[in-house]
Amino acid sequence: MSHRAGSDNHSRREDYRDRRDYQREDRDPRERDGERGRGGSPRRSASPRRSRPRSPSRSPSAPAPPEDKAKPNFAPSGLLAAATNTVKNADGTSTLLKYNEPPEARKPLVGWRLYVFKADEQVDLLHIHRQSAYLIGRDRMVADIPLEHPSCSKQHAVVQYRLVRQKDELGASKGVIKPFVIDLESTNGTHVNGEAIPTSRYYELKASDVLKFGTSNREYVLLHDEVS
Repeated sequence: MSHRAGSDNHSRREDYRDRRDYQREDRDPRERDGERGRGGSPRRSASPRRSRPRSPSRSPSAPAPPEDKAKPNFAPSGLLAAATNTVKNADGTSTLLKYNEPPEARKPLVGWRLYVFKADEQVDLLHIHRQSAYLIGRDRMVADIPLEHPSCSKQHAVVQYRLVRQKDELGASKGVIKPFVIDLESTNGTHVNGEAIPTSRYYELKASDVLKFGTSNREYVLLHDEVS
């Protein structure tokens, strides 16, 4: 009796082991892998994630992005700047002006005039208060005050009115519009009161000054309405 009971117990244990193995084989392989992973051995993923390098954090004071050189630059080039200083003549030719007015150029507030003398005789009277600058020279296409003498250059000099700062009798600074003359590197120079002035520099003029251009005998006396 005991031998049969032991044999039955042994048979039931073998039966149970076979059913357990059969159920384990029928389960999803992924569950089996998970079960092995829970057993303590490290489990590797089928597609392990690669660690990505961290992008550097942007600083609040990061430098501005470089200028896009493909964008158009509307600043005037050398050729364009020269073209804006060119005067078209009636015959189709063009003349390049040697002079540009400065930022402080202003129209005068008083009526300046040039009295033109040849020897002791007055031959002309020029009103030079209607614009801020007057070009003087032999080129009649561009000159505001034309010259006839062959010793004078085509673009000889400019009378330029400029806003300058000066102190009054109380020491306060104020703006005053004054006349100046500038020689445009002429061949034979510009003279004020018998003295040659430096070229390419503004020379301040005062009432009753006498101007001469080149070796011409004509004298240009500068006066204004307030001078009797």
